[in-house]
Amino acid sequence: MNTLANKNTVLITAGPTREALDPVRYITNHSSGKMGYAIAAAFLEKGYRVILVSGPVEVKLAHPDLTIIPVNSADEMYAACMPYFASAKITVFAAAVADYKPAETVLYKIKKSDAEFDLKMVKNVDIAYQFGLIKRNDQVAVGFALETNNEEQNALKKLYTKNLDLVILNSTQDENATFGFDTNKITIINRDFLFRALPLKSKAEVGKDIADAAIKVSATAKNSTVKTSQLI
Repeated sequence: MNTLANKNTVLITAGPTREALDPVRYITNHSSGKMGYAIAAAFLEKGYRVILVSGPVEVKLAHPDLTIIPVNSADEMYAACMPYFASAKITVFAAAVADYKPAETVLYKIKKSDAEFDLKMVKNVDIAYQFGLIKRNDQVAVGFALETNNEEQNALKKLYTKNLDLVILNSTQDENATFGFDTNKITIINRDFLFRALPLKSKAEVGKDIADAAIKVSATAKNSTVKTSQLI
């Protein structure tokens, strides 16, 4: 019988992040976490140990081989991921991490005063990019590209700048897909410019498609800095 010690580890991020303005307000997005949790469930079904670093969501998932680490901000998500970067065989960055955060978090509730309110924002840590800098040849990284325009170009840019092995393209133009829905429509892109467009499916089925693609790349990974000739 398998134990956690001999199971391959998959690190997954899911859900939104919340960037605090003050003790009662924050900046976030519409991510429900459903896609990330579906991917986690798919890997668990295949016998992997899953570390799920999750922003605030309503989705529930339980399994003996699952560890859920709840976080709020991008900084917290990055800190929670870092201890597992070295041991993860596959890492899936499915969270909708805020690109920016308030330059300052006010200690007390901001009171209404002037007719206008200026907010200075600074860049958040790019978790997938940071992992890409240290990723070994035997590790696989999967990222998401949720795009509104120039979709394929933007997805390919993410694939290479973040040293991903696969990028999952989501389009806001597709009906019943992306945030909040129980269905999704994706295109899986690998480093050989192979595009695999999938029809609208339940997120449970899409999670299995993504897990299968990542496992296939992991099984065929070669000892090269940039892996090519990989099937999806």
